[in-house]
Amino acid sequence: MPLDLNTLIVRPISGSIGAEIDGVDLTDISDEQFADIRTANDTYGVIFFREQEMSPDQHIAFAKRWGNIVINQFFTALDGYPEIAQVSKEPDQKMNIGNLWHTDHSYDQVPAFGSVLYAKEVPDVGGDTLFASVAAAYEGLSDGLKATLEDMNACHSSRHIFGAEKSRVSQVEELGSRIGNPKLATQNSVHPIVLTHPRTGQKGLYVNPQFTTHIEGWTTEESEPFLAMLYPVSYTHLRAHETGRNL
Repeated sequence: MPLDLNTLIVRPISGSIGAEIDGVDLTDISDEQFADIRTANDTYGVIFFREQEMSPDQHIAFAKRWGNIVINQFFTALDGYPEIAQVSKEPDQKMNIGNLWHTDHSYDQVPAFGSVLYAKEVPDVGGDTLFASVAAAYEGLSDGLKATLEDMNACHSSRHIFGAEKSRVSQVEELGSRIGNPKLATQNSVHPIVLTHPRTGQKGLYVNPQFTTHIEGWTTEESEPFLAMLYPVSYTHLRAHETGRNL
């Protein structure tokens, strides 16, 4: 059922995650409209706005309504706008960025609340962006596993993804100028495996195969089979959503 708020009607697009909002111009929204947008995001986890036209300054202004902007140190920034990280792939490039399941910036001590993505140019076929519900993943666990995870932490890192490791030479060469600054990949963090949403109180499973390295207090070898068991649970609850031009 659509979520009927004071200023908008929000239509869910799947059973687990995601909703679309029409009839709003993100460059000109009132405080009341933004409050409803935040409520929709809290409810559905990810929200989509079609046919938006935003300048870089307007994109940044909308992002700032959610909180302070976390500057990504590894993606090539839009010229003159360090707050905007470009996620690009040219037709002749084979490797895309972010092709594995991940939670943005989970390697930071204080991870970003979310990402504000603006699709400028997408292919007519393919190029889908997939989102998964960590809340649905948690709810799908048995009561016994939920109790086991309650006081457990996991370690996350940027080093093995963005750092200058020999095993990544071919990947770095393929990504070219799209990703850089390997010397800045020094971030390590520890977060609860089960996080609680600060406004809704909803619990979510907070591990991902891209940045999570091991369980705190466990060796990597001990952690791998346990985490491997959690990852399929996390990403069963997903929704394939074609980005479309000007998402």
